[in-house]
Amino acid sequence: MSDHGYASGRLNLPFVGISTFGKAPYQGDWDAIDADVAILGAPFDFGTQWRPGARFGPRAVREASTLFSFGHAGAYDHEDDATYLEGVRIVDIGDADIIHTKTDESHANIALGVRKILDAGALPVTIGGDHSINIPCINAFAGEEPFHVVQIDAHLDFVDERHGVTAGHGNPMRRAIEKDYVSGMTQLGIRNVSSTAKEGYQDARARGSDILSVRQVRKLGTEAVLDRIPKGERVYVTIDIDAFCPSIAAGTGTPSHGGFLYYDVLEILQGLAHRNEVVGIDLVEVAPAYDPTESTQILAAQLLLNFIGFIFHAKHA
Repeated sequence: MSDHGYASGRLNLPFVGISTFGKAPYQGDWDAIDADVAILGAPFDFGTQWRPGARFGPRAVREASTLFSFGHAGAYDHEDDATYLEGVRIVDIGDADIIHTKTDESHANIALGVRKILDAGALPVTIGGDHSINIPCINAFAGEEPFHVVQIDAHLDFVDERHGVTAGHGNPMRRAIEKDYVSGMTQLGIRNVSSTAKEGYQDARARGSDILSVRQVRKLGTEAVLDRIPKGERVYVTIDIDAFCPSIAAGTGTPSHGGFLYYDVLEILQGLAHRNEVVGIDLVEVAPAYDPTESTQILAAQLLLNFIGFIFHAKHA
């Protein structure tokens, strides 16, 4: 045990201490980020069209993530016979400043955080917030090499404009595909009654998007779905927690039945980590007040930590 520091250090149980993501060190100086991964909170939910509350998502996901703070020894997975997160340097840089009622200014502050992470050579992982925070996350990649966007979501989020709204949580994938550095898009989990009209689906497909529902993903199987994503390309992954079935993720503003279960998504993420270079991640729409069991934020934290583990294990495999 002494090899891992338990004999002389703190036991540091999950309920002890300050809730940074995975109990990673806090780095408040965005010009001094020195890590493999940097976690940014984006507690913005002014883009929601129905139930608010995702502004508390970063705080809830951080607290839930302490359950998976594996101390000094990494996380051993007996199925894969691999120890994940061992030696991966993660820092939590806190939250972007949010200015109430000011979307442009708040989004600019989020983009600044992501840009600082990229400038430091780290992987940006942004926790929302509603899905509009993907817009500044993607904006921050201006000048970077092109990448493919993989969206895991119940909704297409491909609305161009309604009543002058162009940066709400129904707009991010449309804003992303307009970027010259977004080379394509795969949208997984899209189902049932949707916030996007038929014309939006036609527009998305015309612009090169590949759209699959939960049932289509399951029918194809993980490997066939991964084969539809350009192998070897850089990918940015955006995960809306409402992609999951509300039976395991009730804490979200726009729940949609018929969603993914945990391994449906985890195996896709593991495949992406092996087949592609993941350049950025965001996870959005956790609204903890709607889930008194706290299962939703635990799911979010577990998913992110596993995905980070897969990415860096694949790099050194």
